[in-house]
Amino acid sequence: MEARKSVHFQDLLPIMAQNLGGEGLIRELCNGFRVLMDGEKGLITFESLKRNSVLLGLQDFEEDDLRNMIGEGDLDGDGALNQMEFCVLMFRLSPQLMGGAERFLDGGLLQAHRKQQ
Repeated sequence: MEARKSVHFQDLLPIMAQNLGGEGLIRELCNGFRVLMDGEKGLITFESLKRNSVLLGLQDFEEDDLRNMIGEGDLDGDGALNQMEFCVLMFRLSPQLMGGAERFLDGGLLQAHRKQQ
C-alpha cells in the first residue's frame, strides 16, 4: 500500500485580514480566484486547479486531493467553484477567521437577545 503524503499549510488569511482589512482581503481572494479559474468558463474547474496548483504550492497534491478541494466548496453541485463558492471555502478552511466570525455572530445574537428583553 502506498503511503500518502501529509501536506501542511500555514493559514495566512488572518494575517491578510489584519493587514488588508475586510475589503482588501475580499479583493485578494477575488484576485486568487481569477488566477485559478478557467478563463473560458469563468469557474475553477478540476483541470484549472490542477494546471495552476503550482502557483499555490500544491504541486505535491494528488488528483484525489484536488478533486476533494473542488467537492468541498462546490455548493451548487456543478463540479466547479464560482467566485462566491471559492471565497466561502477559503473562509471555511481558515479556523482563525471562522472562530472570529463565530464570536462576532455570538456577540450580535447576544445583543439582539438583550434588546428583546
